[in-house]
Amino acid sequence: MLLTTGQAAEELGCAVTTFRRLVHAGLLPGLSRRGVRVLTPLHVVQALSARPKAVLDRLDAEEIAVLRVDTAQQTDDPDRNWIGFATTLTPEDLLRSLRGWWRCDAVSVAAGGVLPVTLSGYIVAVLTGLERWEKNIEGRHAFPDARLAGYVTDLAAPHITITSSTDGDRQLAELLLGKRLPSHSGGAIAYVSTKTAG
Repeated sequence: MLLTTGQAAEELGCAVTTFRRLVHAGLLPGLSRRGVRVLTPLHVVQALSARPKAVLDRLDAEEIAVLRVDTAQQTDDPDRNWIGFATTLTPEDLLRSLRGWWRCDAVSVAAGGVLPVTLSGYIVAVLTGLERWEKNIEGRHAFPDARLAGYVTDLAAPHITITSSTDGDRQLAELLLGKRLPSHSGGAIAYVSTKTAG
């Protein structure tokens, strides 16, 4: 059975625009296109609905930052060609698109030791190596030494790609990727307690 975008969003209890981000990021398998309509298999929507929440109490910090992104868009920034997330980006482009520039409390981001990246409330990438940051004249921060620990290529299964050879990075990626992590913020960066989430 195939669902329209509106039906899929209703099944998940989210806005149509929220579901469309998952479609445009390339995170859902088995899509059918009929003209401008995108149809999603019911079992894919059910798999998304069944994804567990991230369990954060195994992390060392009491609070972590969460980077909330949109589908990848091209940019004229000389440091990166893209901003946001898409499964079609290479790991190198994905890392460049995610490691800054954001309005945030850089000390808190660094103290958390890990930066889950969420798209529509699902963790689609994990950044580590956040100890050093830079600040630009607009008050935005970037983390030039950030490492891409891993990312998701199919959210329904989920299929994950581990991109760091560091043991700690691998463990964090396996713990977090593909899980749901709700967060609320007026900007790109939100802060979540590791003691109450999950």
